Amino acid sequence: MAVYSYRATTFEGAIVEGVIEAPDEGSALARLRDTGVIPLKIALPKKGLKKSVSLRSSKDDLLTFTTELSALIGAGLPLDRSLNILSGVSEGKQIQEVIDSVLKLIRDGNSFSDALKNHPKVFPRLYVNMVRAGETGGVLDIVLDKLGEFLETARELKDSVRSAMIYPVILAVTGSVSIIILLTFVIPRFSILFKEMGGNLPVSTQVILTFSAVLRDIWWALLPAAVSGVFILWRFIETERGAIVWDKLKLRFIREIVSKLETARFCRTMGTLIKSGVPFLQALQNSKDVIGNRIVASAVAAAAKDVKEGKGIAGPLAGAKVFPRLALSMIKVGEETGQLDTMLLKVAATYEKSLKDSVKRFMGLLEPAIILTMGLVIAFIVVSMLVAIFGILELPF
Repeated sequence: MAVYSYRATTFEGAIVEGVIEAPDEGSALARLRDTGVIPLKIALPKKGLKKSVSLRSSKDDLLTFTTELSALIGAGLPLDRSLNILSGVSEGKQIQEVIDSVLKLIRDGNSFSDALKNHPKVFPRLYVNMVRAGETGGVLDIVLDKLGEFLETARELKDSVRSAMIYPVILAVTGSVSIIILLTFVIPRFSILFKEMGGNLPVSTQVILTFSAVLRDIWWALLPAAVSGVFILWRFIETERGAIVWDKLKLRFIREIVSKLETARFCRTMGTLIKSGVPFLQALQNSKDVIGNRIVASAVAAAAKDVKEGKGIAGPLAGAKVFPRLALSMIKVGEETGQLDTMLLKVAATYEKSLKDSVKRFMGLLEPAIILTMGLVIAFIVVSMLVAIFGILELPF
């Protein structure tokens, strides 16, 4: 059996921590509840040295806050008391300050959703709307539980994409640094040798030597120019026009990945909202807002106008031509059977898995492409130098 570390609270608000032995996490939670405490966090103890620097992000704090608040409210504790407990146990200073602010607003007579709305950088509009729906329907604990699942799924999806990008980025950086070192430190030595020996050099060798000399002599200007170029490009992409151009390029070159990502994101959000009791049109509007690609978002916004006119959702989305056919077919079935929320979540799960596979395939092609490109560049440099050397050796002394 495994040993789990846990953090829990009593009904009086006291925080208790310790370890518990159980065959799995579910059994550990059940045993903790049997002891009369409310589990807030349970995990296998981390091995090795503890990190002194926290690498937690605000989204990690939001997920932890949502999960723990759901557990407290689900156990029957009032909202203000639950928030007071979380304020005392929160590890991040920022989220602790936010909880204190939300608690103060609630005690001043504001609703929970209105209090959250005062912190848009921490609580997205989607989060606030779901909480409002939970308050209205008296199912806040269920909505928070759904929100926790939603945030966890979104984080796992993003982490899988980021982890797949690490190796190609390392390859590209390492290869670029190797080429720069070759051009700035190795090639100049050959340049001196060629000048002393004389003779006509091949065109490829002259190109390499010229590029090496330029790189070595004006690197102090090229480096700021490159940084400025990246900054200007980034600023352009931040503008509305630049973002549209960038989104069009992504659709052109990696359409399969973008399509699956936005399909999963849209369906996961809308399915969660509808299941949590958010009105259909409001759920559609919020789901449109979470789409990252502006081209796809514009197409869905156009489809939303037809939905408001009572044309259903499957037909207008099919007319938008931005989602895969399988997803549209599943949405149509869900709409016809009255299980749209369930089918949307199934579509999201299907395309989240498919997205991970597509990213792996894409990276599987990208990695050898980077290696091949870097290899060809280095081979061109080496062969150009060897051809020149062999030509010099044939010269009479």
